[in-house]
Amino acid sequence: MSTNIKSRGYAAKDTSGVLSPWEFERRPVGDNDILIDIKFASICHSDIHQMKGDWGTQQYPQVPGHEIVGIVAAVGKNVTKFKIGDRAGVGCMVDSCMTCESCTHGEEHHCDNGATVFTYGAPDKTSPTGITQGGYSNNIVVRDHFAVHIPEHISLEKAAPLLCAGITTYSPLMNAKVKQGDKIGVAGVGGLGHIAIKLAVSKGAEVYAFTSSAKKTEEILSLGVKEVIVVDDIAKLKPYKGKLDYMISTIPVQYDVAAYTSVVKRNGHFTQVGMPVGFNITLNNLGLSISRVNYNASLIGGIPETQEVVDYCADNNIFPDTQLIKAEEINETWEKIIKNESGHKRFVIDGTSF
Repeated sequence: MSTNIKSRGYAAKDTSGVLSPWEFERRPVGDNDILIDIKFASICHSDIHQMKGDWGTQQYPQVPGHEIVGIVAAVGKNVTKFKIGDRAGVGCMVDSCMTCESCTHGEEHHCDNGATVFTYGAPDKTSPTGITQGGYSNNIVVRDHFAVHIPEHISLEKAAPLLCAGITTYSPLMNAKVKQGDKIGVAGVGGLGHIAIKLAVSKGAEVYAFTSSAKKTEEILSLGVKEVIVVDDIAKLKPYKGKLDYMISTIPVQYDVAAYTSVVKRNGHFTQVGMPVGFNITLNNLGLSISRVNYNASLIGGIPETQEVVDYCADNNIFPDTQLIKAEEINETWEKIIKNESGHKRFVIDGTSF
């Protein structure tokens, strides 16, 4: 296949955060590539941050979306991992150097040569537009290594959020070796947080959910948590000082990190996965030193671990709570997410509407 692939999707044209229909071309299907007809693409808060320029200057037009699932429509001559008709998913990255220590050990997102290519907005000489274009579109061409198989026993709609929200929460939870009986905190219960809760509950943990929205209490309780703590005042954290073994925070804005770490036992661990504007988060060193909690951050996970979380969720009936929308509803949905009016569900775009 030597000709460019015609594609249509929704793109940001500037920092307004407003998306509109756009027709563009993707590279031809190379020897190591697959072409995926996209059936569903879900919305991540990262899409909004990046399109609005919160994480640095962007090139436009740019199609966001890195929670992508669909059906393989074509394969390159060297591809053995997939065949036409397979169910496939693409997450936050589409290439790397593939030769360094990290890349050859399933940590492609930590490429030692800094050659990780993210799914949208990354410089890409193979792209007719000069940058990678994401999944808010009807198709995508990707190197076969960076796609994962979607098992038959999970719907494509439910699988889509696992490609970012799933691996983003699964990887640190597995690194923390969460097990039965552990007291686990989840701060922020949106698209990422509700999946973190479901994963921790599946491991037998006693889960405490921390939210700033009282109206979410009932729906969060339905996820199987031990308790919901509404933090409309930072003082609400005091009764939980030193109570938890581990906490994961999906909060994507500035907040009092030290106050939240205080609910973790001394020498316990706290992982930040939410990404605020500019990637910067303010830490109170005195507060951290008093709690003596090990603070760390986590990105996503490598391709093997991404396949692992998809398989784990399919095998254990851990399905993200989703709401299906059409492409024409993207802008109003983004507004709901920005205003924290979207609840905990992950919005999933119907790929047939592009």
